Amino acid sequence: MPIKIPAHLPAREILEKENIFVMDNSRAEQQDIRPLNILILNLMPEKEKTERHLLRLLGNTPLQVNITFLKTATYESRNVSAYHLEEFYHTFDFVREQKFDGMIITGAPIELLEFEKVDYWEELKDILDWTTSHVTSTLHICWGAQAALYHHYGIGKFELPRKCSGIYSHRVQSENEKLLRGFDDQFLAPHSRNTDVSLESISRTPGLKLLAVSEKAGAFIIASDDGKRIMVTGHLEYEAETLAEEYARDLEKGLDIQIPENYFPGDDPGQKPANRWRSHAHLFFSNWLNYYVYQETPYMWD
Repeated sequence: MPIKIPAHLPAREILEKENIFVMDNSRAEQQDIRPLNILILNLMPEKEKTERHLLRLLGNTPLQVNITFLKTATYESRNVSAYHLEEFYHTFDFVREQKFDGMIITGAPIELLEFEKVDYWEELKDILDWTTSHVTSTLHICWGAQAALYHHYGIGKFELPRKCSGIYSHRVQSENEKLLRGFDDQFLAPHSRNTDVSLESISRTPGLKLLAVSEKAGAFIIASDDGKRIMVTGHLEYEAETLAEEYARDLEKGLDIQIPENYFPGDDPGQKPANRWRSHAHLFFSNWLNYYVYQETPYMWD
């Protein structure tokens, strides 16, 4: 699915070197097709890395995808240039009257804060409510998943005794679920968070189904019965080096942090980790775009 992104977005050069199919406006306008319009609310501090992570996975299936980046108006990121935000991002007021085929709400390294103490919580609540009528399917990642579970279903989070960081094995819970078509019965995926949600709370909440779970990392993929909300507590979009970068960052902060589990060869941070979840990451995003966005979205929104 070639993705339409601005010609001078920094991620473009990297993606093209990886043979990811990207295009700019001039080429997109020559294609007489109805593209999918995907909105990405990027709450991560290093926004350019997250852009690259997500665009790589959105650009590997057959249809054209238009990407719009969204930032919060009530909090200004300090880890990205003002120019980058001004050039490539919009605030909610800009898109409020529009409708989107799909949306991604990323994680954010704020999970130890109570939701109500997050600077942009009221703004995010408005956006979450808006997705119900203006987005065909919304994919929530990590803290974004916890925020959706809390706001839409009243499921809170709890602090873990130690950070859940590493590569964990997961079991498919629903073999017939379209989102997991082609998945192995067991598969690997990264996690990186200090909080978790209760499996029991998910299982007893009407309208939710647990699609994949890890013995060590807990609930992984949760979906609403109608597929309009997908919650993923981990990070299938991560690159091979991402957990290593986070581990080094935490050490520099002086945090009492454990080596990411099942990640570095021989548990040696001096060794280069391998990406052992890439194929399932691509499959997951492809399934979401096909079955939950493309197959469900109206050709023309009302």
